Amino acid sequence: MTRPRTPDGRFAARTRPAGRREQSPAPTGPAPAPLEEPLPEDRYLNRELSWLDFNNRVLALAEDPATPLLERAKFLAIFASNLDEFYMVRIADLKRRRTTGLPTRGVDQLPPREQLEVVAERTAELVARHARCFTEEVRPLLAAEQIHVVGWADLDDTERQRLRAYFLDNIFPVLTPLAVDPSHPFPYISGLSLNLAVMIRDPDGGPERFARVKVPNNVPRFIAVDPTEVAGPAHKHAGAPRFRFLPLEDLIAIHLSQLFPGMQVDEHYVFRVTRNAEVELEEDRDQDLLSAMERELARRRFGPPVRLEVAADVSDRVLDRLVKELDMDSHDVLRVPGLLDLSALWQVYNQVDRPDLKDRPFVPATHPRLREGETPRSVFATLRDGDVLVHHPYHSFSTSVQRFIEEAAADPDVLAIKQTLYRTSGDSPIVDALVEAADAGKQVVVLVEVKARFDEQANIGWARTLEQAGCHVVYGLVGLKTHCKTALVVRQEGNQIRRYCHIGTGNYHPKTARLYEDFGMLTAEPEVGRDLTDLFNTLTGYSRQTAYRRLLVAPHGIRSGIIDRIEKEAARAAAGEPALVQIKVNALVDEEVADALYRASQAGVQVDLLIRGMCTLRPGVPGMSETIRVRSILGRFLEHSRIFRFGANDEDAEFWIGSADLMHRNLDRRVEALVRVTDPAARAELGQVLQMAMSGEYDAFELHPDGRWSRCTDAQGNRLPGLQEALLRRALGRDDTTAPDRPRAAV
Repeated sequence: MTRPRTPDGRFAARTRPAGRREQSPAPTGPAPAPLEEPLPEDRYLNRELSWLDFNNRVLALAEDPATPLLERAKFLAIFASNLDEFYMVRIADLKRRRTTGLPTRGVDQLPPREQLEVVAERTAELVARHARCFTEEVRPLLAAEQIHVVGWADLDDTERQRLRAYFLDNIFPVLTPLAVDPSHPFPYISGLSLNLAVMIRDPDGGPERFARVKVPNNVPRFIAVDPTEVAGPAHKHAGAPRFRFLPLEDLIAIHLSQLFPGMQVDEHYVFRVTRNAEVELEEDRDQDLLSAMERELARRRFGPPVRLEVAADVSDRVLDRLVKELDMDSHDVLRVPGLLDLSALWQVYNQVDRPDLKDRPFVPATHPRLREGETPRSVFATLRDGDVLVHHPYHSFSTSVQRFIEEAAADPDVLAIKQTLYRTSGDSPIVDALVEAADAGKQVVVLVEVKARFDEQANIGWARTLEQAGCHVVYGLVGLKTHCKTALVVRQEGNQIRRYCHIGTGNYHPKTARLYEDFGMLTAEPEVGRDLTDLFNTLTGYSRQTAYRRLLVAPHGIRSGIIDRIEKEAARAAAGEPALVQIKVNALVDEEVADALYRASQAGVQVDLLIRGMCTLRPGVPGMSETIRVRSILGRFLEHSRIFRFGANDEDAEFWIGSADLMHRNLDRRVEALVRVTDPAARAELGQVLQMAMSGEYDAFELHPDGRWSRCTDAQGNRLPGLQEALLRRALGRDDTTAPDRPRAAV
């Protein structure tokens, strides 16, 4: 039976643990400790299918007619790039474990081969929907708005002549057709590249032969039919400006006769290979980590193939040839209707100047505490009056976190700056400020994580730039990635040293700070300053500190700290007191935390989980998780912050923010940091965001006990207003930022 809820949507507190009947008074003497009933074996959902469900929610926003049209195209691109990474990392790892004999059963105990088979089946369904959404919905709607993705047959003679000249001048010189015969082995197919499989023959007789033509990735995927059409908004046709794009592979295919003169082209099909992109680094204290990483990055290009995408109309003989030459299984093959690699729709989104088909632009607000009045104040003076909690992208990154680092670099009283860098932008003002600080003679210590997936090469470059500027650059602890988002500024103030800190949930990346939803706390609290000093000593030296004052730090303290607090709430619920756990993270797949939440639910704790991506916990199961709700919010911004609340009473509840998701890699193999938020205004802000997200008043997806996700609607089945739009209007202090009933586009 479902328990009643209080007016704010929470479950009413129990007076005793669920499922236990009233007992007669216990006899005198010591009572035996109660035995916990074992949790059912099927209590977890499959991790890989849960990730595919996340990408399904991304696809749902692309399919939603209420999403602005070019944002729908962008969602299709996000779906495609997400799926690429899923295969490069997760499926690649499953295949590697199966091949090497390592344990590969998931938490749902599904054997490895069955996991790969069900993932392949589910992926094929999603890819078909993805292609159908573009072909049958988005592409025709774009055409109605004078934005055309055309084929060669759609062009007139003048346009064809122009594109033939473009091909001969810009494409033909870089193409290299590769024949396959006894003297020419099957060529290496680079990961994520588009290719043409071509069957040719000598018209005078002889055997049919196979050739491969790589579609170059250093020219635009979509060629402007008329370059003046994308030159800018000043070029107008009747009404709206017109944009027409021809896929590059179509332009190459129509000119195959020039690549194989004198030969007859019988068939040609587009295909694409995805390869294992994991870097397996054997770390050793005596080796040069940067050099080792560079060697591994060079090897990554040659990782084994894990997926073969082919045009849906590919002939059996060509497909069989590709599967055999690439040594792949049948469930590694995805037949794709229409265009392959729709991540290229980013190009259309960026090139098409149609603001009416995109989200309305906005300028992030400066946090009220950081706004400069008639008498400007430094960030340091503001922080001496109390903490500042910034919420990006609603609050400006440049006028808060970036300003904090830049002021520290320029301030003659600042003695040292210590910072972690996991990812940053290509033209990073943060790095520029650190270089300026080193030039000014300050002690600058930067922990650059060169193992940040897919940013390894960029981070190696930043590490060398910082070293050349005189910064002390370190690479963290052996065997661990440093993922925490922390900065420490040491300042001389009179006859004392004061420490100023930033601890956040997101990277020091000015560009993604406009796209990712994240929290960051700026503080001058001495305890936090001492904690960060200890943490940096651990990261840069031989300190082995594991206990902190206001921090929880992985790999030693976050899982146990979270579980301890969950169990305290369970004890409160068992005693008949109100109890609440609220968690907002990107993923929840850690079994120990999930089991603690199950036990808490059995004791009567209301558990609210806001999970953007994977969630292997089953909510709403009677007797096990009936007080657990799981929601997922996707929208204009990527929900990226991690927030933890323990306690139903607003006055004494604990609030934490930080970098850690509830995953094995975060809790066991990374340095992560959570900070306890004590400032009353900051606590109230975090509590309000969590309450709004779980209230049921805003657009979200909900997870059901059987693993299904459904989108929430109002009583009439209509879409609910977006939480991000409400927060954006509130931050900017106006009500006209976006239409409140229209979901926005980005994840």
